[in-house]
Amino acid sequence: MNPIVVRNVKIGEGIPKVCLPIVGHTQYEITSQAMTIASLKPDIVEFRADWYDECTNKENLIEMLMLIRKLINRTPLLFSFRTVVEGGMQKVERAEYVRINKTAIESGLIDMIDIELMIGDEYVKELIEAAHENNITVVMSNHDFEKTPEKEELIKRMEKMISLGADIPKVAVMPNNNKDVINLLDLTDSFHSMHPDYPIITMSMDGRGVVSRLAGEIFGSAVTFGCARKQSAPGQIEAGELAVVLRILHSNLYHKEM
Repeated sequence: MNPIVVRNVKIGEGIPKVCLPIVGHTQYEITSQAMTIASLKPDIVEFRADWYDECTNKENLIEMLMLIRKLINRTPLLFSFRTVVEGGMQKVERAEYVRINKTAIESGLIDMIDIELMIGDEYVKELIEAAHENNITVVMSNHDFEKTPEKEELIKRMEKMISLGADIPKVAVMPNNNKDVINLLDLTDSFHSMHPDYPIITMSMDGRGVVSRLAGEIFGSAVTFGCARKQSAPGQIEAGELAVVLRILHSNLYHKEM
C-alpha cells in the first residue's frame, strides 16, 4: 500500500493509526478534552464539530479551531461534522453542512476532513474540490447505526467514494449478530485486496464489534478510533488499552519462530 502522509503520520503503513475524538458542547469542555488528548499523543485528533454548540457561528468555529490547533500542536487534525442521520448531534440543511465544512477547510487549521457520502454528489464534489485545493486529505464516510448492509452494497459505496475523489474511504456499521462482524472483516479484507493503493477505515460498532477496532492491521483498516473521556461512537476503547492491544497484535503478526 502507498500510505498517505499527513504531518509525517503515514496512514496505511504499519500499526493502524489511533484517532481520538474531541466531543464537547462548550469551549471549556472542548479545550479541556484537547489538553487531555494531546497528553496521550495520539496519531490523529478528530474534532467532532457537530457536538460544539456554536459550530454554526463562523467566527466561533474558527476561534475553536485555533485553540485546538494550539493545544495539539503538530498532531494531524481531522474535522468532522456528523449529520443526525449518521449519528451526529445537530440537524442542519445541506447548504449549511457545506458552509460549516468550507469554513474549516478555508481556515488553514485542519489537515483532514470527513465528508459524508450520502450528503449528495453535488455537495460532495464541491467539498472535495475545496479540500484538495487546500491540500487537505479527504476521508469520505458512511455510517449505519442500525445494521450491517450486505458486503456487495458496502463495496459499492466505498468504490463510489473513490470515484468521487476520496483519499480514504470509511464505513462504520452496527452489528446485530456475530456474523455481521465477520462480514465486516471480510469486506475489509476484500476491499483492501481490490484497492491496495487506498488506505481504508472500517469498523463494526458497539461492544460486539470491538474486534474490528483492534484487528485492522490484519484485515486492512488503516485507522482506529479510541476515546479519552467520551465516546463519539459506541464501542470505542480507552486510548491506553487500545494502544497496548495494537502493539501486541503487531508484534505477534510479524513474529518469526526460532
